[in-house]
Amino acid sequence: MSLSNDLSPPSGRISLRHPMGLVWLALAVLGAAVVFREGIAELLRAWQAPEYSHGPLIPVLSGLLFLRQLKEVPVNHGPVADRGAGLALLLFAVMVAVAGKLIRIPDIVAYGLILWVWAILLISFGWRTGRHFWPPVLHLVYMLPLPGALYYGLSTWLQMISSELGVWFLRLLSVPVFLEGNIIDLGVYKLHVAEACSGLRYLFPILSFSYIFAVLYRGPMWHKALLLVSAAPITVLMNSVRIAIAGVIVDRWGLDHVEGFTHFFEGWVIFLSCVALLFALAWGLVKLRRDRIGLIDALDLDTEGLGVQARRVLLVRPSRALIAGAVAMIGLAGLLAALPDRAAPVVDRDPFILFPRQLGEWELGPHRPLEPEVADILAADDYLSATMLRPGTELPVDLFVSWYADQSRGGVHSPEVCLPGGGWEIAGLEVVDRSAEFGAGERFTLSRAVIQKGMDRMLVYYWFEQQGARTGSGFAAKLQLMLGKIANGRQDSGLVRLITPIRPGEPIAAAEGRLDAALTQILPNLERFLPGV
Repeated sequence: MSLSNDLSPPSGRISLRHPMGLVWLALAVLGAAVVFREGIAELLRAWQAPEYSHGPLIPVLSGLLFLRQLKEVPVNHGPVADRGAGLALLLFAVMVAVAGKLIRIPDIVAYGLILWVWAILLISFGWRTGRHFWPPVLHLVYMLPLPGALYYGLSTWLQMISSELGVWFLRLLSVPVFLEGNIIDLGVYKLHVAEACSGLRYLFPILSFSYIFAVLYRGPMWHKALLLVSAAPITVLMNSVRIAIAGVIVDRWGLDHVEGFTHFFEGWVIFLSCVALLFALAWGLVKLRRDRIGLIDALDLDTEGLGVQARRVLLVRPSRALIAGAVAMIGLAGLLAALPDRAAPVVDRDPFILFPRQLGEWELGPHRPLEPEVADILAADDYLSATMLRPGTELPVDLFVSWYADQSRGGVHSPEVCLPGGGWEIAGLEVVDRSAEFGAGERFTLSRAVIQKGMDRMLVYYWFEQQGARTGSGFAAKLQLMLGKIANGRQDSGLVRLITPIRPGEPIAAAEGRLDAALTQILPNLERFLPGV
């Protein structure tokens, strides 16, 4: 596909010269809509969450960035010979989409969609010209949801930073406060810095805005880089200010007054404040420049002629690369539409309500339902939460087991993410190989953590159950899940966690012996509830 040389800059009139070019382009887009439909559906689903509600604006803004950049590219007056890279990238994008379909991870299909967009640009303009359009294509990344493990890890990290900064501001204001994990203790009242308070719902749109800001900024590259990376600290700072103000309101007027403030302040006020700080940073950078230009002059805000650039699509010519790409997309779309959906196999397992109450010398107490907000975040299809006691011993072992029928939407996340939210600090964490003691001929690793809150300490074992594979590594668990999807279509997964207190003066080895004794009785019973291959 190439563009003709019939663009008249003075009048901006463009006429349709090669109707078959538009036909082949439309067929390629239609085929892509079918091939990438799971990724598109995942984007529409993710955009309903507050953190990604800015998502629908991203393709629009990327399109405007592209048209703005297209003004710098003259209409092609001759043949385009370097379309091979675009066709190769299109085939790779399709392979990524098919892989995402096979393993039932729609996020991967969405990644392939972004690659496909760049491939179309490379086919249109050739490698030498099309490669320069990477800024608007890269901006499309901001419309994607983060992988579940990365989201929870980032959320927890931002929660901790926001909590600590918020408490620091409160102490500057002479408000007596104590921080315990993500719990801000104001004496009579306590505030919990939940996931919604981590700042993620502000961070993602501000990151997108700072990216556009950096692209439009006319100045040294280090200025652009600083504007881009400043989005995260600015957002965390404003979120901490919000938490501090909420703490002041609670301290002076009580919890009843903070809810209305939170709903008002957590939306546009935070966003506009972050934007204002970003403009202030840009103004400061402009003042450091020797050319003495103003902030408005330093930003390329010219939108004239974008409509003319958009009409250049009428100049599309049919090329062999475009026709080959369109035929490939339509052919694959037809094949995928004809193939029956690969239904996930039904996993034959017993519900945790049937878990034995007598485990050797250990007695399993009654099931303890989780608090509704915790259960919503956990989103397990089935779980068991109970205390194990052994006659003659005072210290219990807390057992928690969860099972997920479908891991394609996130599901299991590591206790390393959850525990700090309850005020516990991880004093030590390692992945240990217990294959010799408990592996029964199979490799078995688990994560061993010492957590503490004030003077209280606990020992934690946890591992992921991936269809017969037991691993303490989150990365290995994701890899096993992907391999399982390819091999048999299964996408279920589980998590097992054991916790026991460490008494003052008690060696960790004694607590470890307690967990090992409980583990010996638990493992033989897990297969019924967390089935292997």
